[in-house]
Amino acid sequence: MATVKDCLILAAGNGSRIAALSGGAPKPLVCLFGVPLLEHIMLSSQAAGIQNFVIVVGYRADAIRMWLAKRPFTDVSVTVVDNPDYHKANGVSALAAREMLAGPFLLLMADHVFEPKTARALLRQPLADDEVILGVDRNIGRIFDLDDATKVQVEGDNIVAIGKDLVEYNALDTGMFLCGPALFKRLESAKKNDNCSLSDGMRQLGLERRLKAFDVGGGHWQDVDTPEAFAYTESIFERDFSESPVLQRLVHA
Repeated sequence: MATVKDCLILAAGNGSRIAALSGGAPKPLVCLFGVPLLEHIMLSSQAAGIQNFVIVVGYRADAIRMWLAKRPFTDVSVTVVDNPDYHKANGVSALAAREMLAGPFLLLMADHVFEPKTARALLRQPLADDEVILGVDRNIGRIFDLDDATKVQVEGDNIVAIGKDLVEYNALDTGMFLCGPALFKRLESAKKNDNCSLSDGMRQLGLERRLKAFDVGGGHWQDVDTPEAFAYTESIFERDFSESPVLQRLVHA
């Protein structure tokens, strides 16, 4: 299996639910322990072995580009892709980057922090052609905001249903995907009125038994998309994200 070195980060949304905290800045630049969320994502990914980033921007794209220009990352390449339709669902942002990714890649959200070891373990999973592997969390009781979480129903290693409103589910979507370029075909076919979400494409893969589950086990992650979720993440970060490059940097500063 080829080593996965590419990562697609979706960072285009306007972050309306965290606006009270962001002050109009794009959500990826909201600082957690003095470091933008996007930097948390990139450093953890780099620690997991990622070398090439494709970042899709939209809302306040100028601010993110300016931050990237002032914060050069060592030993990685960064390509920024604009999504002028950032007000649409996140599948449209993924499709904006389809020409940039010819092989397998890690797909991440710009507001989901995680431990490098979790991404490292996902990247080691064998990925078949025309398949996506989603990192799932079966530890449902530890989730901060269950109502907002995307639920999944897993049967064996297959994900057969996905969505925020599932009534029957046995795991949660961590926002970490190991993908091949075939994902873009599914998103394109799932479009309605030129719009689609990642979950729309994943449902199609699920129907074909090509959406697989990888249990993150004890690995920690957190969706940081509201002021409440941000405060919770601050409160548990040192306990649950001890491997974080950001935390390690603060400890050794």
